[in-house]
Amino acid sequence: MKASPRDQRALLDLAELDSRIRRAEAARASPPHAARVKELLAERQARTQELAALLGTRDDLQAEIGRIEADVAVVDARRVRDTERLAATSNVKEAQGLESELASLARRKSDLEDAELAVMEQLEDAQAAVTAAEEMIARTNAEGAELSAAGKAAVEAATADAATATRDRAAVAAGIADDLVAQYDRLAIRNAGAGLLTRNTCGGCHMVLSGTDLAEVRRAADDDVVLCPECGCILVRTEESGL
Repeated sequence: MKASPRDQRALLDLAELDSRIRRAEAARASPPHAARVKELLAERQARTQELAALLGTRDDLQAEIGRIEADVAVVDARRVRDTERLAATSNVKEAQGLESELASLARRKSDLEDAELAVMEQLEDAQAAVTAAEEMIARTNAEGAELSAAGKAAVEAATADAATATRDRAAVAAGIADDLVAQYDRLAIRNAGAGLLTRNTCGGCHMVLSGTDLAEVRRAADDDVVLCPECGCILVRTEESGL
């Protein structure tokens, strides 16, 4: 196959643009921090479940305090009633009974207040655990949002770069002979498509050509399309090839 040296050199630009497009597509498919964002989502789910359990514990303790306070209110009301009855009675036996009940109610209230203090301490610990869990979730959400935004920006940049490179590729390909572009495209399915021959090394596969292969390359005319004997890509020869 024949092609002008200029067209053959232009294949290097085509190969570079194809490489750029592949890198952009890879970046778009796998944005940075994607693995960390996935980890954060799992962490948030686990911490949300933990928070739900902590909230349940806190709510149970608050309900327990409510029950104790209701019992205290009942005791207080009973004490007020018995105190009023004691003040109004002249019956010694009834007075003794009321005094005994008032003493019992005082002990009951003391027990309830002690129980309330114990539950309030538990509630304080439970609320601290809830606050810590909420702060952890907030930090997880903040990190996830930051990384997601960075990933989105990277995808947008990669998409724009791929579009620019695709447009530039079309412009470069339009200036190259159609049959040479077709040959390059067929080869590019399996390898680099084209590579610069630098001294005795193929730029497509980076393999060193043997002396026999180099001799054949030297014998080829400038407009001959020469393929790398190792990878099959088009060997582009320039002044850098050292032939």
